[in-house]
Amino acid sequence: MRDFRTADEAVESKARLREGMPPDGSATAAEEPVIKLTAVSRSFPTDPPVHALRDVCLRVDPGDYLAIVGPSGSGKSTLLNTLGLLDRPTSGSYLLEGVETTTLKDGARTRLRGRAIGFVYQSFHLLAHRTVVENVMLGEVYGGHSWKGRRQRAEVMLEKVGMGHRLGFLPDRLSGGERQRVAIARALMGGPSLLLCDEPTGNLDSKNTGAVLDLFDDLCAQGLTLLVITHEIEVSGRAHRRVRISDGVLTEE
Repeated sequence: MRDFRTADEAVESKARLREGMPPDGSATAAEEPVIKLTAVSRSFPTDPPVHALRDVCLRVDPGDYLAIVGPSGSGKSTLLNTLGLLDRPTSGSYLLEGVETTTLKDGARTRLRGRAIGFVYQSFHLLAHRTVVENVMLGEVYGGHSWKGRRQRAEVMLEKVGMGHRLGFLPDRLSGGERQRVAIARALMGGPSLLLCDEPTGNLDSKNTGAVLDLFDDLCAQGLTLLVITHEIEVSGRAHRRVRISDGVLTEE
Protein backbone atom coordinates (compact mmCIF):
# COMPACT_ATOMS: atom_id res chain seq x y z
CA MET A 1 0.00 0.00 0.00
CA ARG A 2 1.08 3.56 -0.66
CA ASP A 3 1.93 5.72 2.33
CA PHE A 4 2.67 9.23 1.11
CA ARG A 5 4.77 11.08 3.68
CA THR A 6 3.96 14.51 2.26
CA ALA A 7 1.37 16.08 0.01
CA ASP A 8 4.06 16.89 -2.58
CA GLU A 9 5.06 13.23 -2.79
CA ALA A 10 1.41 12.33 -3.41
CA VAL A 11 1.17 14.82 -6.26
CA GLU A 12 4.46 13.63 -7.81
CA SER A 13 3.34 10.01 -7.62
CA LYS A 14 0.04 10.79 -9.34
CA ALA A 15 1.90 12.68 -12.07
CA ARG A 16 4.04 9.59 -12.70
CA LEU A 17 0.91 7.44 -12.90
CA ARG A 18 -0.57 9.75 -15.52
CA GLU A 19 2.59 9.26 -17.58
CA GLY A 20 2.28 5.47 -17.36
CA MET A 21 4.92 5.02 -14.66
CA PRO A 22 4.64 3.33 -11.25
CA PRO A 23 4.48 5.61 -8.18
CA ASP A 24 8.21 5.25 -7.44
CA GLY A 25 9.19 6.15 -11.01
CA SER A 26 11.33 3.01 -11.35
CA ALA A 27 9.89 1.59 -14.56
CA THR A 28 7.11 2.00 -17.09
CA ALA A 29 3.78 0.42 -16.19
CA ALA A 30 0.33 0.34 -17.77
CA GLU A 31 -2.02 2.97 -16.43
CA GLU A 32 -4.71 1.53 -14.20
CA PRO A 33 -8.06 3.25 -13.72
CA VAL A 34 -8.84 4.76 -10.34
CA ILE A 35 -12.48 3.66 -10.74
CA LYS A 36 -13.88 0.87 -12.86
CA LEU A 37 -17.55 -0.04 -12.50
CA THR A 38 -18.85 -2.97 -14.53
CA ALA A 39 -22.60 -3.73 -14.63
CA VAL A 40 -23.14 -2.31 -11.14
CA SER A 41 -26.72 -2.42 -9.88
CA ARG A 42 -28.24 -1.50 -6.53
CA SER A 43 -31.75 -2.46 -5.54
CA PHE A 44 -33.61 -1.88 -2.29
CA PRO A 45 -36.09 -4.56 -1.17
CA THR A 46 -39.12 -2.33 -0.73
CA ASP A 47 -42.59 -3.10 -2.06
CA PRO A 48 -42.28 -2.61 -4.96
CA PRO A 49 -38.46 -2.86 -5.15
CA VAL A 50 -36.49 0.31 -5.90
CA HIS A 51 -33.81 -0.09 -8.57
CA ALA A 52 -31.51 2.84 -7.75
CA LEU A 53 -28.68 1.80 -10.08
CA ARG A 54 -29.08 -0.25 -13.25
CA ASP A 55 -26.07 -1.94 -14.88
CA VAL A 56 -23.83 1.09 -14.42
CA CYS A 57 -20.49 1.01 -16.24
CA LEU A 58 -17.94 3.76 -15.61
CA ARG A 59 -14.19 4.19 -15.97
CA VAL A 60 -12.30 7.06 -14.34
CA ASP A 61 -8.57 7.31 -15.05
CA PRO A 62 -5.91 9.08 -12.98
CA GLY A 63 -6.18 12.82 -13.46
CA ASP A 64 -9.77 12.76 -14.75
CA TYR A 65 -12.18 15.53 -13.71
CA LEU A 66 -15.68 14.10 -14.01
CA ALA A 67 -19.06 15.62 -13.19
CA ILE A 68 -22.14 13.49 -12.57
CA VAL A 69 -25.42 15.33 -13.04
CA GLY A 70 -29.04 14.34 -12.64
CA PRO A 71 -32.33 15.33 -11.03
CA SER A 72 -33.43 14.49 -7.51
CA GLY A 73 -34.20 10.79 -7.17
CA SER A 74 -32.09 9.83 -10.17
CA GLY A 75 -29.63 7.69 -8.19
CA LYS A 76 -26.87 10.25 -7.57
CA SER A 77 -26.70 9.64 -3.83
CA THR A 78 -26.71 5.87 -4.24
CA LEU A 79 -23.91 6.12 -6.78
CA LEU A 80 -21.90 8.39 -4.49
CA ASN A 81 -22.32 6.00 -1.56
CA THR A 82 -21.24 3.11 -3.76
CA LEU A 83 -18.17 4.91 -5.10
CA GLY A 84 -17.24 6.03 -1.58
CA LEU A 85 -17.48 2.45 -0.23
CA LEU A 86 -20.30 3.51 2.06
CA ASP A 87 -22.69 1.04 0.42
CA ARG A 88 -22.32 -2.23 -1.50
CA PRO A 89 -23.86 -2.87 -4.91
CA THR A 90 -26.41 -5.63 -5.26
CA SER A 91 -24.52 -6.97 -8.26
CA GLY A 92 -21.62 -6.10 -10.53
CA SER A 93 -17.95 -5.24 -10.03
CA TYR A 94 -16.31 -2.16 -8.52
CA LEU A 95 -12.54 -1.90 -8.84
CA LEU A 96 -10.91 0.92 -6.88
CA GLU A 97 -7.22 1.27 -7.75
CA GLY A 98 -7.44 -2.27 -9.13
CA VAL A 99 -8.91 -3.72 -5.92
CA GLU A 100 -12.24 -5.56 -6.19
CA THR A 101 -14.19 -3.85 -3.43
CA THR A 102 -17.41 -5.88 -3.52
CA THR A 103 -15.79 -8.86 -1.80
CA LEU A 104 -13.83 -6.95 0.85
CA LYS A 105 -14.74 -7.29 4.51
CA ASP A 106 -15.81 -4.17 6.37
CA GLY A 107 -12.42 -3.51 7.97
CA ALA A 108 -10.58 -3.75 4.66
CA ARG A 109 -13.15 -1.46 3.02
CA THR A 110 -12.66 1.11 5.78
CA ARG A 111 -8.88 1.05 5.37
CA LEU A 112 -9.09 1.34 1.59
CA ARG A 113 -11.58 4.19 1.84
CA GLY A 114 -9.37 6.05 4.31
CA ARG A 115 -6.30 5.65 2.14
CA ALA A 116 -7.69 6.18 -1.36
CA ILE A 117 -10.69 8.54 -1.09
CA GLY A 118 -11.12 12.10 0.12
CA PHE A 119 -14.68 13.35 0.67
CA VAL A 120 -16.01 16.90 0.25
CA TYR A 121 -19.63 17.54 1.25
CA GLN A 122 -22.08 20.40 0.75
CA SER A 123 -22.37 20.98 4.50
CA PHE A 124 -18.59 20.92 5.20
CA HIS A 125 -18.92 18.59 8.26
CA LEU A 126 -16.31 20.45 10.31
CA LEU A 127 -16.24 19.86 14.07
CA ALA A 128 -17.34 23.07 15.75
CA HIS A 129 -15.15 22.61 18.86
CA ARG A 130 -11.97 21.91 16.88
CA THR A 131 -9.71 24.52 15.32
CA VAL A 132 -9.10 24.70 11.59
CA VAL A 133 -5.79 22.85 11.79
CA GLU A 134 -7.24 20.22 14.13
CA ASN A 135 -10.13 19.57 11.73
CA VAL A 136 -7.67 19.03 8.89
CA MET A 137 -5.51 16.71 11.00
CA LEU A 138 -8.54 14.44 11.41
CA GLY A 139 -8.32 13.67 7.70
CA GLU A 140 -5.56 11.16 8.44
CA VAL A 141 -7.32 9.25 11.21
CA TYR A 142 -8.49 6.37 8.99
CA GLY A 143 -5.57 6.25 6.57
CA GLY A 144 -3.07 4.42 8.74
CA HIS A 145 -0.67 7.38 8.84
CA SER A 146 1.69 8.15 11.70
CA TRP A 147 0.88 10.92 14.17
CA LYS A 148 4.44 12.15 13.70
CA GLY A 149 4.40 15.30 11.58
CA ARG A 150 0.60 15.31 11.23
CA ARG A 151 0.19 18.94 12.28
CA GLN A 152 2.90 20.02 9.84
CA ARG A 153 1.22 18.12 7.00
CA ALA A 154 -2.10 19.76 7.90
CA GLU A 155 -0.50 23.20 7.83
CA VAL A 156 0.96 22.46 4.38
CA MET A 157 -2.47 21.46 3.09
CA LEU A 158 -4.06 24.60 4.49
CA GLU A 159 -1.42 26.71 2.76
CA LYS A 160 -2.23 24.92 -0.52
CA VAL A 161 -5.90 25.88 -0.29
CA GLY A 162 -5.18 29.44 0.83
CA MET A 163 -6.17 28.97 4.47
CA GLY A 164 -2.77 29.07 6.17
CA HIS A 165 -3.75 32.28 7.96
CA ARG A 166 -6.69 30.67 9.79
CA LEU A 167 -4.97 27.77 11.61
CA GLY A 168 -6.27 28.55 15.09
CA PHE A 169 -9.75 29.72 14.13
CA LEU A 170 -12.89 27.78 15.01
CA PRO A 171 -15.25 27.02 12.09
CA ASP A 172 -17.92 29.48 13.26
CA ARG A 173 -15.47 32.32 12.59
CA LEU A 174 -15.12 31.36 8.93
CA SER A 175 -17.20 32.21 5.89
CA GLY A 176 -18.86 29.43 3.89
CA GLY A 177 -16.14 29.53 1.25
CA GLU A 178 -13.43 29.34 3.89
CA ARG A 179 -15.11 26.37 5.57
CA GLN A 180 -15.24 24.53 2.26
CA ARG A 181 -11.55 25.20 1.65
CA VAL A 182 -10.78 23.75 5.08
CA ALA A 183 -12.93 20.72 4.24
CA ILE A 184 -11.02 20.27 0.98
CA ALA A 185 -7.70 20.47 2.84
CA ARG A 186 -8.93 17.79 5.23
CA ALA A 187 -9.99 15.60 2.29
CA LEU A 188 -6.52 15.91 0.75
CA MET A 189 -4.68 14.72 3.86
CA GLY A 190 -2.84 11.47 3.22
CA GLY A 191 -2.71 11.90 -0.56
CA PRO A 192 -5.93 10.17 -1.73
CA SER A 193 -6.22 8.93 -5.30
CA LEU A 194 -9.76 10.25 -5.62
CA LEU A 195 -11.61 13.33 -4.40
CA LEU A 196 -15.36 12.65 -4.19
CA CYS A 197 -17.39 15.86 -4.00
CA ASP A 198 -21.10 15.90 -3.22
CA GLU A 199 -22.69 19.23 -4.23
CA PRO A 200 -19.52 21.02 -2.99
CA THR A 201 -20.79 24.52 -3.86
CA GLY A 202 -24.41 24.02 -2.84
CA ASN A 203 -24.08 26.31 0.20
CA LEU A 204 -21.86 28.94 -1.43
CA ASP A 205 -22.54 32.22 -3.21
CA SER A 206 -21.27 32.83 -6.74
CA LYS A 207 -17.98 34.40 -5.67
CA ASN A 208 -17.05 31.54 -3.34
CA THR A 209 -18.29 29.01 -5.87
CA GLY A 210 -15.83 30.42 -8.41
CA ALA A 211 -12.99 30.29 -5.89
CA VAL A 212 -13.66 26.63 -5.05
CA LEU A 213 -13.90 25.70 -8.74
CA ASP A 214 -10.61 27.48 -9.40
CA LEU A 215 -9.10 25.36 -6.62
CA PHE A 216 -10.49 22.20 -8.22
CA ASP A 217 -8.90 23.23 -11.53
CA ASP A 218 -5.55 23.63 -9.78
CA LEU A 219 -5.83 20.25 -8.06
CA CYS A 220 -6.71 18.55 -11.33
CA ALA A 221 -3.73 20.21 -13.03
CA GLN A 222 -1.54 18.72 -10.29
CA GLY A 223 -2.78 15.21 -11.18
CA LEU A 224 -5.55 14.62 -8.65
CA THR A 225 -8.63 12.69 -9.82
CA LEU A 226 -11.89 14.53 -9.12
CA LEU A 227 -15.47 13.31 -9.28
CA VAL A 228 -18.13 15.92 -8.57
CA ILE A 229 -21.82 15.21 -8.14
CA THR A 230 -23.82 18.36 -8.83
CA HIS A 231 -26.97 19.82 -10.32
CA GLU A 232 -25.33 23.19 -11.05
CA ILE A 233 -24.45 23.94 -14.68
CA GLU A 234 -21.55 26.20 -13.71
CA VAL A 235 -19.98 23.41 -11.68
CA SER A 236 -20.45 20.62 -14.22
CA GLY A 237 -19.25 22.90 -16.99
CA ARG A 238 -15.80 23.17 -15.44
CA ALA A 239 -15.27 19.40 -15.49
CA HIS A 240 -13.48 17.69 -18.38
CA ARG A 241 -16.13 14.97 -18.69
CA ARG A 242 -19.80 14.88 -17.80
CA VAL A 243 -22.12 11.93 -17.33
CA ARG A 244 -25.83 12.06 -16.63
CA ILE A 245 -27.76 9.71 -14.38
CA SER A 246 -31.47 9.21 -14.81
CA ASP A 247 -33.56 6.45 -13.23
CA GLY A 248 -30.35 4.71 -12.20
CA VAL A 249 -28.90 4.63 -15.73
CA LEU A 250 -25.61 6.40 -16.47
CA THR A 251 -25.01 8.05 -19.85
CA GLU A 252 -21.87 9.87 -21.01
CA GLU A 253 -22.49 13.32 -22.48
